[in-house]
Amino acid sequence: FVVVVALGFLLFAYNSSGRTAQSGGYKITADFDNVEGLNMGSDVRMAGIRIGSVIGQRLNPENFQAQIVMSIDPTVKLAEDTSAKITAEGLLGSKFVALEPGGSETLLADGGIISYTQGAIDIWSLISQAMFDKTGAKPPATTEQAPAQPQEASPPDATTPDAAQPQQSQ
Repeated sequence: FVVVVALGFLLFAYNSSGRTAQSGGYKITADFDNVEGLNMGSDVRMAGIRIGSVIGQRLNPENFQAQIVMSIDPTVKLAEDTSAKITAEGLLGSKFVALEPGGSETLLADGGIISYTQGAIDIWSLISQAMFDKTGAKPPATTEQAPAQPQEASPPDATTPDAAQPQQSQ
């Protein structure tokens, strides 16, 4: 009896996860510079709503970028100029692919490619850079003026009466 209840619970959890709805979806691909933290089964979302999942990843041998294959719900029609970025649910949350709709009349079909992408941002390198200032940036200039540099004396102008006569100090 316990095994039947456990199997029923697992079946309910699997159906509730939405993973079964993606079996009839269409596939699209996108190349990213960095997909760190993105895994098989990660969500693909539009406006915060899950519309698909990541079903494959590989290194594209032509451009040496990470190529992600996504399965998209067939009821969601994506324009060919849709953009994709990898983002997180929070500062340390799990990663997902966020899609932004484009305005093109032409739609992506099965096997389509998203051209406009932004890879994952490595938050730890940004924190490290801010903490240890690896950029070599100088602090902002203060409002205090630096002392003026003395100018070289110009030769006396013969047309002015005072310039012909050197001034004597007393």
